[in-house]
Amino acid sequence: MMEEKEMNGNNGGFSKAVKAGKRTYFFDVKATRNDEKYITITESKRRFDENANQFFYEKHKIFLYKEDFEKVTKGLNDAINFVETGVLPADYYDEPEPTPRHYNNPEDGNRNEVDSAIDKWFDSLDK
Repeated sequence: MMEEKEMNGNNGGFSKAVKAGKRTYFFDVKATRNDEKYITITESKRRFDENANQFFYEKHKIFLYKEDFEKVTKGLNDAINFVETGVLPADYYDEPEPTPRHYNNPEDGNRNEVDSAIDKWFDSLDK
């Protein structure tokens, strides 16, 4: 069951929390110093740390900038439509495929693996 909560901050911003099963998604509108608005989407999941014997929240965050809204919206809608119908979008084969990147993952015995486009994007957030 999905539960939604909207909040308007004192700064006139927008925030919406969506509870979906064991996860909560936060949609927040923020502004740069130049007052250019952007969206952060945060996935929060409650986890248990057995070593510390306590709960903590694992969070993953993405930033969406105004100039990317149209492309990201199209990509998300295409992916949702494919999940629901199994039909590829008409322009699927017109889009260039991301170049795979190889890396050694020490947790997998240094076996070479290929990042997906999403993994590359998340890696760039850490920089």
